[in-house]
Amino acid sequence: MKIDLNSDMGEGFGPYSLCDDEAMMKVVSSANIACGFHGGDPDTMARMVRLAKANGVGIGAHPGLPDRAGFGRREIPYLADELRQQMLYQLGALKAIAASEGQRVSHFSFHAAMGNMVNRDPKLADLMIEAIRAVDPELIIFAMPGSEIEAAAKRASLKTLLLFLADRAYDAQGRLVARGLPGALVKDEAAVRARVRQFLVDRTVTTIDGVTIDMPAKSILVHSDTPGSLELARIVRSEIEAAGGTLAPASEVAG
Repeated sequence: MKIDLNSDMGEGFGPYSLCDDEAMMKVVSSANIACGFHGGDPDTMARMVRLAKANGVGIGAHPGLPDRAGFGRREIPYLADELRQQMLYQLGALKAIAASEGQRVSHFSFHAAMGNMVNRDPKLADLMIEAIRAVDPELIIFAMPGSEIEAAAKRASLKTLLLFLADRAYDAQGRLVARGLPGALVKDEAAVRARVRQFLVDRTVTTIDGVTIDMPAKSILVHSDTPGSLELARIVRSEIEAAGGTLAPASEVAG
């Protein structure tokens, strides 16, 4: 059983960092690299690409809204075409940096508010995904199961990789519980291990209100800005290995 373990990385800038990216690169199989708007900068992006290359980790673009103070989690009312250009600007930057290091960007993952905006609007989702396809039809789109992003990627005949978030609670409809609500973040080791084990064995997850729902994902995401994210990723990896799974980058897992 091959499974991807991915993390949003390089989300600091200048001398600032959110987690030990170098250590995290030794744990995950895919890295979603911030592209300079909500986090990241040219030097940080290059360092992430080099770390990924050194560790055999898949490289993905992780664009967000231009809102460092809000970490890309606050929605900004851009026009659809403005949002498209912001996304393309970031994707192009990472593709150029990766190419200069002899690497390629293999997957794409929207960050926070940008992803939320796209997921609410099928027309916007089609616009964004078609733009991605025009740049690189081989890109794998990371998406939540049942999301508009997944549907748009399928309409555009792009490969998708569905995500299970090990550190976030779900509601009965399969949506993430909003950050800031009690229980939204799952950080307890025993709880994380149980969730990951349940997902690996049954492809299900127990929601915040105790309902068991299907979770048809092939990749587990750990947010690097979650407190203790490095240890959390190590816990997830140990559960994958204990279940007989093999870590593999998105390019080897996506169907």
